[in-house]
Amino acid sequence: MKITKVQSVYQLAFMPRLFPVNCYLVEENDGLTLVDAALPYSSKSILKAADTIGKSIKNIVLTHAHGDHVGSLDVLKELLPEVEVSISSRDSRLLFGDVSLMPNEKIVPIRGGIPKNIVTRPDRLLHEGDRIGSLEVILTPGHTPGSISLLDTRNSSLIVGDAFQTRGGLAVSGVVKPLFPFPALATWDKESSLASARRLLACQPSMLAAGHGKMIEHPIALMEKAIEKAEKNSNGGK
Repeated sequence: MKITKVQSVYQLAFMPRLFPVNCYLVEENDGLTLVDAALPYSSKSILKAADTIGKSIKNIVLTHAHGDHVGSLDVLKELLPEVEVSISSRDSRLLFGDVSLMPNEKIVPIRGGIPKNIVTRPDRLLHEGDRIGSLEVILTPGHTPGSISLLDTRNSSLIVGDAFQTRGGLAVSGVVKPLFPFPALATWDKESSLASARRLLACQPSMLAAGHGKMIEHPIALMEKAIEKAEKNSNGGK
């Protein structure tokens, strides 16, 4: 595991050279918020990182319910029973393997690694504008129907789950990057992804932290190019 800090955010990168899977510790005055729970074997490294920082994990927030973002959730909840677990109201269904669509959703199959045996029940179901410490919830459907992103209101750091990827080049979810195509292949609805990417650009983030790849400081110009590429793809390359 590799640890990198930018502003208030610590990136914990598992298999960074081969198949990077990230989760994040966001530092608050009274503790840490863990964003995503990485892979099933990640719990020890996550707890060790928190120990090194010198603060306890108070919250676990899941950006979406794919297996590489919830892998160590059950172990962490067992070891930290007082921690509050949060996920969007929509993806709470996906967390327990329910891939059925809501009446208002596009009839496109939900893709990606869907959890099958998660035991932990969320303590809190999130909606647009909710706050977890300094983090504000932004609904960013597309990769999954209930994906969320988190904006740090102190410094405009933005944690986006898989709404963007940075591995293989910055891309909107659903746009295939040949060097790392997996987030695109696991994306539910490209049109929704593009709309969510525009919402995230409007936040004017100072730093972008994705589920796969390195953090990017001053990301706005690169986000604009990635959105332009996604727009061209949606228009058939015209």
